[in-house]
Amino acid sequence: MTRTLRCRAIAVGAAVALALTACGGGESTDTSASTGGLEKTTIKVGALPIPDPVALYIANEKGFFKEEGLTVEPVIITGGAAAIPQIKNSSLDIAQTNYVSTFAAVERGEKIKLVADMYQAGENTFNIMVPNDSDIKTVADLKGKTILVNNLRNVATLAVETQLKVAGLTEADVKFAEKPFPEMGNAIAGGQADAGWLTEPFITATQSQLGFRKLADTMTGETENLPIAGWMATDDWVQKHPKTLAAFQRAIAKAQALVSNDRKELEAMIPTYTKIDAQTASVITLGSFPSELNADRLQKVADLMLEYGYLKQQIDVKSIIVAQPSDG
Repeated sequence: MTRTLRCRAIAVGAAVALALTACGGGESTDTSASTGGLEKTTIKVGALPIPDPVALYIANEKGFFKEEGLTVEPVIITGGAAAIPQIKNSSLDIAQTNYVSTFAAVERGEKIKLVADMYQAGENTFNIMVPNDSDIKTVADLKGKTILVNNLRNVATLAVETQLKVAGLTEADVKFAEKPFPEMGNAIAGGQADAGWLTEPFITATQSQLGFRKLADTMTGETENLPIAGWMATDDWVQKHPKTLAAFQRAIAKAQALVSNDRKELEAMIPTYTKIDAQTASVITLGSFPSELNADRLQKVADLMLEYGYLKQQIDVKSIIVAQPSDG
């Protein structure tokens, strides 16, 4: 079992933005006995420069991939949906994805598989934020207001809609507008919108620098402990590289377990691949890092998407999960 990692937000210094240059490198197809017969010994893995995929970097630093005969080259991506073409054209072997994007892509006919879990929401990890002096006091007060989200018809809007429902509102009662997380705070402060759906480190940054306050935690009720992100590969890649995939799964699960049980490991690693500084990494509120994909938990996401019209038909999540190897 994983546990939720929480730390109370306090004032932090400089503004944080998420950007980093990508790592490059070649690939290997060595299948010698010394590497355990892996179909591929070097793989490129796409990840966003945010806390969610921290286990990828932990596994590299701690030598967990090396123990499996595997070299992993992290490549910075702009989003899970954008990574689908990259795994399809083989410029990436495996990539980060959020589950809402994944299930929507599967319904469109994309042949992708979920190969490992990554991040699950916790209390106060995805909040609707407003300026301190805003006359918006409750979710019901959002009627007729503009809410900024990082992506339309994705995790953000789905999470906000569940809170609107509790307040007796629907998607039609508000206006959603798209804005990158680093730009949301200033846009709201400048009057371009009334509220924003924010995650860390931007929750902490807007509180300390702009005097924002939490209006609502969107990971409560229907979305409590909502699975957020995982690792994906194409069906074809999974079929052609079973031993390589199993090696990746074992190493990433080991790193996820370490992160789940040692907050200090996470805090030390995050500043090395993001622009989140060490002080901010030590105070941001984070969810949990599951070590194993669980179909029942992920089905909750697909079922919510169906309920709110993000899917036209039900998806059996078990059909797109690649089970973790049972032995090392």
